[in-house]
Formats: sequence, C-alpha cells, structure tokens
Amino acid sequence: MMSAWGVMHSMSADRSGLEGKKITAGTRRRVWDFARSYRLSIVAFIGTVIASTFLGLLPPLVIREIFDSAIAESDGGYLNLLFGVLIAAAVGEALLSLVERRLSANIGEGLIFDLRLRLFDHVQRMPLAFFTRTQTGTLVSRLNNDVIGAQRAFTGTLGTVVANIITLAGTLIAMFVLEWRLTLLAVVILPVFVLPARRVGRGLQAITREGMNLNASMNNTMTERFNVAGALLVKLFGRHDDEAADFSDRAGRVRDIGVRSAMYSRVFLIALTLVGAVGTAIVYWLGGHLAIDGTLTAGTLVALGLYTVRIYVPLTSLSNARVDVMSAFVSFERVFEVLDTPNPIIDSPGARDLHQPVGRVEFRGVNFAYPTADSTPESLGVAATSSADGAAPVEVLSGIDLDISPGQMVAVVGPSGSGKTTLVSLVPRLYDITDGEVLVDGIDVRDLTQASLRTAIGTVTQDPHLFHDTVAANLRYARPDATDAQLAEACRAARIHDVIAALPDDYATVVGERGYRLSGGEKQRLAIARMLLKDPAIVILDEATSHLDTENEALVQEALTEALRGRTSLVVAHRLSTIVDADVIVVLDNGRITELGTHDELRLAGGLYAELYEGLLRAEIAQRPEAERMVP
Repeated sequence: MMSAWGVMHSMSADRSGLEGKKITAGTRRRVWDFARSYRLSIVAFIGTVIASTFLGLLPPLVIREIFDSAIAESDGGYLNLLFGVLIAAAVGEALLSLVERRLSANIGEGLIFDLRLRLFDHVQRMPLAFFTRTQTGTLVSRLNNDVIGAQRAFTGTLGTVVANIITLAGTLIAMFVLEWRLTLLAVVILPVFVLPARRVGRGLQAITREGMNLNASMNNTMTERFNVAGALLVKLFGRHDDEAADFSDRAGRVRDIGVRSAMYSRVFLIALTLVGAVGTAIVYWLGGHLAIDGTLTAGTLVALGLYTVRIYVPLTSLSNARVDVMSAFVSFERVFEVLDTPNPIIDSPGARDLHQPVGRVEFRGVNFAYPTADSTPESLGVAATSSADGAAPVEVLSGIDLDISPGQMVAVVGPSGSGKTTLVSLVPRLYDITDGEVLVDGIDVRDLTQASLRTAIGTVTQDPHLFHDTVAANLRYARPDATDAQLAEACRAARIHDVIAALPDDYATVVGERGYRLSGGEKQRLAIARMLLKDPAIVILDEATSHLDTENEALVQEALTEALRGRTSLVVAHRLSTIVDADVIVVLDNGRITELGTHDELRLAGGLYAELYEGLLRAEIAQRPEAERMVP
C-alpha cells in the first residue's frame, strides 16, 4: 500500500515545467561533482537498497520449500529451520531498512545543508542591484522547494528507481525460473492497468497544479494581510467582509479540488489493487490446473502468487521513472541557476584591509550608470532591463570630482532624482562605478576588502530597517560584543534611551516586523544609536532626520553634532538645520556637480542652491506655528 501511494504521488506531481527539458551531460557531471563528498554514503545506500531488495525475494522461495519439502515429507526439523530463515529474513530486512533510512537521511540532510548554505551565502553577497530586480518569494522558493527537490534526487528518486529495477528484475527472473508461462501471463495483464492509470495520472497532475496555484495564492494573501501594514490597510478601508468572501471562494475551490483528488487517488489505488488481485487470481487459477495435472507443485504456485503482487507497483513506477529523474534534475538546475548568477562586486585577488581609517574620501572623474539585469535569470524576477537594440544604460552621475577631508561634514543637496543617494552609495561600494575612481584614505575602494571598507562606514537611511527581534539584538547587529552599558550609552547619545526604558521589557522588547512597534522618529533614532555603536570613521546619513518632528529633530541634531565630531560625514538632507551647518555643500543636478561651497557662498551666488534653499525655507516656515513664522 505504501508503494502504491508513492506511485500515485509520482503520477500526480505537476510536470508542466518539464516539457522540452533535457538532462545535459554537464548537469549530470555537475550534480555528481556537488555530491562527491557523499559518494561513499551513496554507494553504501545503493548497496543497502540492493541487499534489502534481494532479501525481500527470499520469503516466497522459503514458503515454496515449506509446502513442497517440509510439509510434503513431514519433516518437522526442516520446517523449524525454514521458520528460522523466515524470521531471520524479516529481521534482516528490518535492520537493512533502518540502515538505508539512516544513510538516506545523512545524504539528504547533508545536501540540504550544503545547498542552502551555498545559496544563502551567494545570494546575500550579491550587489544591491540584484535585490532591486528579483522577487523575494522566488529566492525563498529556491532555498526551500528546489533544494528539497534536489535532495530527493538522491534519497528519493535514486533509491526508488534502483529498488524498483532490482525488485522487478529479481522477481521476474525468479518467476521465469519457477514457471515461465505464468510469468508471461502476469506481465501481459499490466498494460490493461497502465494505460488507464496514466490517464488518471494526467487528471491528477491537472488537479494538483490547480491546487498548488490556489494554495500559493492563499499563502500570498495571508502574507500580505497578516503583516502590520496589510492589516492596517484592511482596517482603514473596512474591507474585512470582502477579504473573508474572497478567501472563502479560493478556500472553497481548494476544498473541492481536495475531494476530486481524493476520488482520483482512490480510483487509482483500487485499480492497482484490483489488477494485483486479478493477476494473482489468474496465476492461482491457471497454476492450480497445472498443479492438478502434476506439472506444477503447490509450493511453486504459492511462491508465484506472492511474486505476482510484487511486479505491478515497480512496473508502474518505472513507467514514470524518466519523469521523476527529470523532475529531480530540474530542481538541481534551478539551484545552479542562482549559484551561477555572477556577482560583479567581489573582492579583487589582491584586495587589502583598511586599517585604522582616517576618513578621507575622494571622487575622481566618476561616471556611473545602473547595471542592467542581463546577467540575472528572468525566472528570478523581471526581464532584463537593457533595450533590445543594445542601447547603452543611461548615466546617473557624470564627471564627479570631489575631495572630502577627514572630519569634514559634506551636505549633498539637489532636486529629486539628481543622484544624491546614488553618490553616497558608491562610497561603501554598494555599486561599482562605470569610470573613474572612488578612494577612501587614498585607496580605490575596489582594491579594499568589502568587509573592512563597510566596517569603517556607518549608514542611516531614510527608512531604517529593524529586524523582528529585541531592541538589544537590533543594536548589537552593529557590534555583537557590545555590553549593556555600551548599548545604553549609544542610545543616550541618540536621545532614545528614555523611550526604550519605558518599553515593557526595555532593551529586551521585541520591536515587531520592520520595527512597527516604534514610531518613525523612534526607529530613526534607534538606527542612529546602532550607527554610533559601530563607531565608524565615515558616516553616511541619507535623509536620516526626515521623519522627526521639530522637537525630536532638535534632540537628534544635538546628538549628531556631538557624534559626528572627528568623523567624515556625507549627509543627504532637505532639513535646513543639517544643510546650514555643513562644512561643504555639494549641489547635484542631473547627475553633475553644479555648485560647491559653504552655505553663505552658495546663497550669495544666486544659483540652484539659492532656489532650493528658499523653497525649503518657505516649506519649513509653513510648518511652524503661526506665532513663529518669521523669516530669518
């Protein structure tokens, strides 16, 4: 019955993605190379399967001896011996089954570990551009579903195919030796079952595919509606009943599919059982006549009947063996597809660490265009962004020359889309420039190890990300060995300690998904505390005070003024308080530096900065209480 369920599962699996697929020699070689460290376990596993299969062929022969020799000759001693052989065969098969399962688990779980670790490490090292054009759910699926599918190639498909081949070959040989006419008769019956069974299998595939799509749709709905932002949106629009009705419709279709699938499955199992029963009955009927005629012994007839049952499941399973093997190898190909996605931002062979950074930053003739998605498989996200006619990517930054001395505070301003965030992203090498050089302490960032470069840089973005973990864990992401006293010191400097102390479990409080238990200003101050805990030589603030009200901004500005002292800082900001205090202001427009100087110099120059400043000034005055609306 378990074997029958396995065959049914194989026949019901969705094969729509296998059309036109071929297993290349390169894929087979690469799969074996990947599994090379498990080759001894694989050989032992196959050997155990073979031994277990042959041991399973022994009982019918022993039973034949019991009927034809022990009982016919009234030999009690021989009967006792055969009884012992049956018990030993059963115990041996059980022990081999345990060994087989242990080897299978070691190989399978080891492969899952290796594949997941390789995939996770490769993906999380990919440049930022990779994540902007790939779907998170697709990557997670590769780490889960496809890795498990690849594992089944060794522990499921491989073992099943080998066991079925050995079982079928051994059983047919034994049956032919015992009585070739009855063996041919038993085999002739099989097509009567296989052809309808394949039709049932195609129906099961269609049902399975529809059910998987509906379940995926429901999972996506639950993921979107059960996070804080989704739940809030549903509540604000009062769509609870509509959401429940929509979910009920899809869940109802899954229910109906489940009923149809259950009926298809039962029909398949009944058919398989019926064919086995009919085949066995025919063998006993014809064999009984042969036994009456004296051309066949009773023991041989019983053994043939037992063997007959053993040939139908393997034959049916092997009719799908190619598809099963193909499905397993396709999972490997999908894993390799991610592993083969090139990472354009890697440490050069001679990369060196940045020791004791002082914070000098230079841009020399920098041009930059965002990379296209040509190297990213379309199955991981959107199609490639490069145009069909091979047009060159549009440059975002052009001819950037900038020299930032250690300890300087540089404000980067400009219209929306002028390249401000892109400019500061080049310093920690989130992207590689198209032309020119970006240097830190006189060394091209491409000649530094990424780990040491990013250790020297602290960043606070406009929308800081917090993990669904405690406040302390989020802070220690910057410095895992930080003491509680150091956490509190950083939070006091960021003016967030009192807020944390008022939480139910203070620093042990879980902040929720993306930090939803904190306000926007509190999240930013916590991110600033995390940056201060890192103690970097270079600080990048990308709209880090954008979510703060006037009171909080004043507190954080006070903290930042102290925290940034002695550090090089690049600040992308629209707040006047941040811009005015900068040592140097860089004005970007259409990816070029159009103005450079202090606040007073640029305001008197009457260019783009003066226009931006006046616009920001009017906006801030409009936000003040009426009694405070006085233009400075």
